[in-house]
Order: sequence, then C-alpha cells, then structure tokens
Amino acid sequence: MDLHFGDSKPTDDERAAVDALLGPPESSWEGADRSDADLRWARGGREARDRRDLLLPGLHAINDRVGWISEGALDYLCRRLTVPPAEAYGVVTFYSMFSVRPRPATVLHVCTDLACAAAGAAELCAGVESRLGPGSGISVERSPCLGLCERAPAALVVRAGVPSSSARPALEDEAVQADSGGLGAAAPKVGDGKGRRGGLDPSAAPPRASRATAVVAPATPDATVLAATAPETAPAEAPAAMAVPQAGQDNLVLLRRIGVVDPLSLDDYRAHGGYTALRRAFALGPAGVIREVTDSGLVGRGGAAFPTGRKWQATASQPDHPHYLVCNADESEPGTFKDRVVMEGDPYALVEAMTIAGYATGAHKGYLYLRGEYPRALDRLTHAIEQARARGLLGDDVLGQGYAFDIEIRRGAGAYICGEETALFNSIEGYRGEPRSKPPFPVEKGLFGKPTAENNVETLVNVLPILTMGAQAYAAIGTGRSTGPKLFCVSGSVDRPGIYELPFGATLGELLELAGVRERLRAVLLGGAAGGFVRPDELDIPLTFEGTREAGTTLGSGVVMAFDDTVPLPRLLLRIAEFFRDESCGQCVPCRVGTVRQEEALHRIAERTGAAAADDIALLREVGRAMRDASICGLGQTAWNAVESAIDRLGAYE
Repeated sequence: MDLHFGDSKPTDDERAAVDALLGPPESSWEGADRSDADLRWARGGREARDRRDLLLPGLHAINDRVGWISEGALDYLCRRLTVPPAEAYGVVTFYSMFSVRPRPATVLHVCTDLACAAAGAAELCAGVESRLGPGSGISVERSPCLGLCERAPAALVVRAGVPSSSARPALEDEAVQADSGGLGAAAPKVGDGKGRRGGLDPSAAPPRASRATAVVAPATPDATVLAATAPETAPAEAPAAMAVPQAGQDNLVLLRRIGVVDPLSLDDYRAHGGYTALRRAFALGPAGVIREVTDSGLVGRGGAAFPTGRKWQATASQPDHPHYLVCNADESEPGTFKDRVVMEGDPYALVEAMTIAGYATGAHKGYLYLRGEYPRALDRLTHAIEQARARGLLGDDVLGQGYAFDIEIRRGAGAYICGEETALFNSIEGYRGEPRSKPPFPVEKGLFGKPTAENNVETLVNVLPILTMGAQAYAAIGTGRSTGPKLFCVSGSVDRPGIYELPFGATLGELLELAGVRERLRAVLLGGAAGGFVRPDELDIPLTFEGTREAGTTLGSGVVMAFDDTVPLPRLLLRIAEFFRDESCGQCVPCRVGTVRQEEALHRIAERTGAAAADDIALLREVGRAMRDASICGLGQTAWNAVESAIDRLGAYE
C-alpha cells in the first residue's frame, strides 16, 4: 500500500461500522460531508496520537460488519485516527482473523493443531469441503489451536453482518448479552473532543457487533456444515463445567464455583463467596495485599513463573503515573484452554481479581486482552463487567471505598505472539504485535510507556484464595518452591480430557490416571508446542516448576497432551514446526529464518533415511541453538524444544 491516502471510498456499511465506534466525524479532514463540516481544521498532535490505540477495535468493527477490510474502509479508519495507511496496513495484515482481500461473510475456522490433528482434523476438513463444494459462500480456513482441545476436533464459525439482536443463541438456558465486538463494557464518548488514553468511555453503552458465531466441538462434517450455513441456529455450546471432570468436588480451590454457580448471575457469585477477597483487600490496604501475595509464594502461571508479589511491588513503587493493569487472556499455546474455561464458567472471579490487582498496584484502568477465538468468554465477561459496574463494584467508587477502577476488554485477532507481554502492549496501542527489547521492563515502561503489571487469568484468580484463606494456608498447598493449586489442560489419548486442578507436587502419572490415559501410550507433551516430550516410563515426574526443570523438560502453562502409538510422531513434529513458522512475527532474523529452516528440514527428513537424514538432524540442532540463543522473545527461543526432545528422548527418527 502507498504511503498516502488513496482514492478508494468506504461503503455505507464500512463507514457506519467506524462511526458506531468513534462517533460521527467532526471535520472534512476526518471524512465528514463537506457541506456539514469545515475542512480547515483537524485534530492533531497529542490528541491524534492518543487515538492510535483504537485502531484494533476499529478493524474489528469493520471486519464484524463486512467480513474483510477494504482499502476504502482502511483509509477512512486511518483518517479518523490520523494513522498513516501504510502503518495500518502493516497492522491489519499481521493478524490471521483479518483479510485485506474480499472473502465471504461466513468464515469457518477448522482447527488443525495437535489435539485436533490427532482426532481427525484432516478428515474433518476434507469432509466439510466436499459437502460445501465451490461457490458455497463460505470460506474454510485451517486454523491453529482454537482452545477447544478437550472436545477435539473443533471448528469455529464467524458470520459478519448479522444484526446484534440475532448475533448469538442463548447459552445454558439464559439469554446472553449481545457480542460487544471486543470492547467489553467500554464505548465511545461521542464528540467530547478530548483525546485521552484508553479512548473509550466506560460509562457509555457499548456498540454492538454485527456478527454471529458458533462453536462446533467435537465436530463432524455434517454438524460443521450445518453450523456454517446457519450459525445463529446452531445448538447451544456445552456448559463450561463439561470441561471440568472434577466439577462439584469439595477439595477444589480455583474451580470450585464452575458447574455450581450460574456464570451470568452476580448474586449467585456473591452467595458463593464472591467479593469477600476484595473486601479483605480494602481492609489490608495496597501494601498489605502485596505482602500477602508475596508471602504466599504465588508465581506466574503463564510459564515464566516470575514471583507475582515482586512484580506488583515493582509496579506500585514507580513514581511515574498512571499505572496500568493488563490481564493476558490471549492463551494461544496449542493444548491450552484453562483460561477459557475459567472465563466462561466463573467470569466474576476474574473481574474481582483484576480489581484487587489494580488496587494493589495503584492502577485505575485495567485492560483485558482476550483471544479473538473465544466468543463465549467475550459474552460472559462483557456481561460480568456491565453488572459489576451497575452494582458499584467497578467505576469511580468501588464498594464505596473511594477507589476508582474500570476494565476494558480488547479483543485479539489471531496472533500467538501477542501472548508475549510486550507484544500484547503493542497490539493494544495499535501497532503490530511485535515484542519489545528489555530493559526497560513493563513494570517501568509498559503499556503506553507507563508502569504496568501484566498477569494471565490463572495467576489473577489465585489471588482470591490467597486473600480469603490467608497467605500461610495458601503456601501450605503444594511444595516449598511451587505453592498453591495448579490447573492442567489434559487432552489427546485420554478418556476424560479437560481441566484438572491439583496441588503442585502431584506426579504426571497421577494426573494421567485421573484423566484415564489409554493403553499403548507413546509420548506425553508437557507445556504445549513450546514444551517438550517425555517417555511413558517417566510418569513419576513431579508437576512443579523445579521438578520438571530437573527432569529436563518444562511445566509451561500446564499443557499435558498424551499420544498413543496410533499418532504418527513425525507428522506431529512437522505440525509444531508449521505452527512456529506461521506464528513468528518476523521481527528478528534467528526466528524468522530459523523457523522456516526447521520446517524445511523436517519435511526432508520425512522423505529420507540414513546419512541424508542425519545431516538434516545436525542442521536442526544448529538452527535450534541459534534460535534459542539469539531470538528476541520466547517464541523463537522455544521453537526447537519439542523437536529436540522428540529426537533425544523418543528417538523420533531412529
């Protein structure tokens, strides 16, 4: 795309989608009718720059209304936000859920990642395509993990241009709030003429998206085609509790409300202990909350295992203001779906936990960056935020304590790299989701260049039991160095896939026994695509950060994928390599080139034997070391892990 605005004009639908988000244009420079506005003035300077973070919501608004992003629509959005079209083009082409080429209004995403591949995703794709045939008006796209691994194979239908009143069917016997298009309970303050960070006014009614979604899992060709042709009439998705085999058990901590409490009812949540932790937080004060979290030994559950109390203390102590809180709900690691289940089954817990984290770190604004492939989680959280605000649990005076805090949902658009915290910040700010170099660290200069505390969903909801049961009681769960309960995502060759809650220190064998591991187990993948394989004779590995590290593998985010001997291991490794090649942001050479070379070598190995294959394995090791040592972020640094472990521990190519 050229560096200047083109001659293409937006359609009425495209203009309406942008104006519903930003309000009507105030000058001809922004695209207003010249008969109604003055061309002699326009926003500029700081005010214009402060609107840049609305670029991603604007792209979602257009995509939801039309199904793709035309040059005219992009130009109009860029005029409204004073963003160079070339930069916006780089952003829109970064995300897999957007398209700059015309495509049908209905897009069918069929997961072809690890769990779904083992469950017959290739046959599902072939069956769907043969039934739809050419000219169906439905675009079938092979997708990375959709976070539905417990119900593999899975598919997601998204249809643009559907009126909000019919955008989604009722779920679990209650009407769900209309899809907010990723803005949560935040919406524009029309015509206030003031640029500001966050760009959207939480007090206004949210703009409603014009799209329909349907999840099909486990998917069959017939059910998938039916959902694709009429997503608004698709059967209701299974309750979140179906993904929790332990649902209703008395010994649960993090999952105790799922399947017990109505996820749409704030009163039901409060009747089961909701907002007890926030009241104790106000009694302790910010420093007291941080001390409790520190004493509990809580570390990040996303894989890095950084002490949460230290992160919060470092953020709270920064003299620069404002401070921000960011919840990373963009779990995209193949095999990971725990955060989705928590958000769908216990959304108020996350809202309460974010409020506590904001209070402790001195933040008055929280951003919840939610995976674009999670429509029901979006519905549930939008509803929960609206209800919490209406009841005085969010807003200018939370619980009458004089503390102001609000939450805005920002919807991702299909980019695994945005799970990296600084790439997530760039995405919210309206840039390509590329990681930043560190230092400075986010606690010093994070979102919008201000001190920021970033945690994932599981980490945040752990704060609730810490405050209700006390730091010492919480620390008594698990082991000395890995405290508290942990959520594990179990899928693959097991009889009862789903989310399991166990105290740190339980063994891999104990977890698989709960899940009903099948006979002829070939391998277990820990940590997802960025993790490592272990053999069936290594099931005594303790599931702790230190235990898996000593065993030469990783716990990661809690992925446990079992594969029996019917799953072709070389094809599995090739799919992992394809995943990293597709998801590399391309910013640094070691990852951009290394992931391609890794995939090429695995393709050649699949066709060769003997010395030729040995040469490619040697090349893989060299490329893997380069990626691990020189890549900017964890994607490139871990892209070789699973392949290396399969070669060394499983003898994958012997």
